[in-house]
Amino acid sequence: MYQDHFHLDELPFSIAPDPRFLFMSERHREAMAHLLYGVGGEGGIVLLTGEVGTGKTTICRSLLDQLPENIDVAFILNPRMTVDELLQTICEEFDIEVDQDRQGTKIYIDALNAKLLAAHAQGRRAILIIDEAQNLDSPVLEQLRLLTNLETSSRKLLQIFLIGQPELNETLARPEMRQVSQRIIARYHLTRLSRLEVNAYIAHRLRISGASPLIFPEKLINVIYRASKGVPRLINLICDRALLGAYSMGDQQVTQAVLRQAINEVFGKNSAKFRTDMILAGVMVFSVLIVTLVAAQSSETKLILARFGLGNAVLTPVAAASTPTMVTAVETILPVLNEPSKNPESTTTTGLKWPSNIPLSNSEKIAFQSLFKLYGVNIESHASEPPCQQVEKNGMRCYIAHGGLTDLVQLDQPVLTRLLSADGKEYSATLIALDHQTATLMVAGEVQKVTLMELANSWFGQYIVAWNVPPDFEQQIRINDQGPSVNWLRHVLGKIDGMRDDGTDVFDLSLAKRVHAFQLAEGIQPDGVVGPLTIIHLNVRGGIVSQHLVTGKKG
Repeated sequence: MYQDHFHLDELPFSIAPDPRFLFMSERHREAMAHLLYGVGGEGGIVLLTGEVGTGKTTICRSLLDQLPENIDVAFILNPRMTVDELLQTICEEFDIEVDQDRQGTKIYIDALNAKLLAAHAQGRRAILIIDEAQNLDSPVLEQLRLLTNLETSSRKLLQIFLIGQPELNETLARPEMRQVSQRIIARYHLTRLSRLEVNAYIAHRLRISGASPLIFPEKLINVIYRASKGVPRLINLICDRALLGAYSMGDQQVTQAVLRQAINEVFGKNSAKFRTDMILAGVMVFSVLIVTLVAAQSSETKLILARFGLGNAVLTPVAAASTPTMVTAVETILPVLNEPSKNPESTTTTGLKWPSNIPLSNSEKIAFQSLFKLYGVNIESHASEPPCQQVEKNGMRCYIAHGGLTDLVQLDQPVLTRLLSADGKEYSATLIALDHQTATLMVAGEVQKVTLMELANSWFGQYIVAWNVPPDFEQQIRINDQGPSVNWLRHVLGKIDGMRDDGTDVFDLSLAKRVHAFQLAEGIQPDGVVGPLTIIHLNVRGGIVSQHLVTGKKG
């Protein structure tokens, strides 16, 4: 979501083990040197251990990119298996055909030995890399030792690399594992990054992605280092969430507040309270803006606010030392969310929960179906076209944005949201209603009601809204344009602001001023250009859409 905002060529802090992003600290260089020594060695086992997230798998991927053409590789990512299963997997990785009619360990070893001897005769070599090797059972480790016995009169036929967490060292230190341990010809333990390396690591990944290192100011590096303890994977998670937070705030640099929030979300510390504070802060900032406009006593400003449905209370001059003006402003902007409940049953919530009998992978498709069905549009679940392309024939498009609850109230239309389940899995749902204290969602076709706080704690802030496209509209309507879309604009604006229209189909300066005033009142960037967001607000305020998000609110 933030890639365009920061002008990134690609995402800099993905936790995928991409060798292009490998940061070669002093310890990573030493680890790579040990692996390369093993590749050029004469057989045996090479051991690389390290804490979770220190970059072991990324180093392995980088090693694979550097191997000569005459080396055949078998790479096992999940070694939690029996001896026979391991041998079968090794044969499959080396493209060795095994007689399935025969049973037992010997059939696999004989086939492997024949393949390795044939490869040796052609000047080829073979290496076996096992990641997550701390999951290997003792019998499997013993079988790997026996595989190092496959040899000619002059050299070993198979080189084995074990990559794992520190528990692997503990396993190999057992007395019964001494024969396996004696076959290790090189071993290295990868440790965490230092504080200076953390700074260089972040700058390195940003540079690879085409971004400026200034996105993360120097003063924040200590905070990242203390939170991550120098573990690269944790640095990635923190920085990724921080970039998302900065994007949602519209900032080009990560601030300390956004970074703290990112750390809280990664480690699950006080995230609910922090999100609440962020929501309240956004409402208060918006409130201060409106109160300032009211206090200015500008007749033009008051006329604009009155025309666009912000309520009579905004027109009332603010008393010098009486009622709390910020609360008054909040009540004016969000009248429905602050009025007393008229239905006691509306406070009953069920809690967000994805049905266990429906795959999470279907969530987005189901959520789109629920969203478009509100507008009487059915999409095909098995169509090759994405849902948003399917509805274009019905005169609708999708608008993807990122914001908060106040943005949704202003939009006042049902939206597709991305949520996080209690066990940390992402899924999509359709938000169909908001009232003074609850949110109603369609989750896998079922209605679920939660408090606004529960929604805030589960929601990423991303949403997708379906909107009606004006006639002959392409990307924007701007000054000097003319045609059906300009006629539509004049008609809808006339319904909203009540101003008489001169009847021309040209987007002239007077129409641009009216658009500017509408955007200002709606909290949209007042550039006088009519894009998707402005059209969405025009559709709602002009009564074009039949579906509203805020309960009881009129179009």
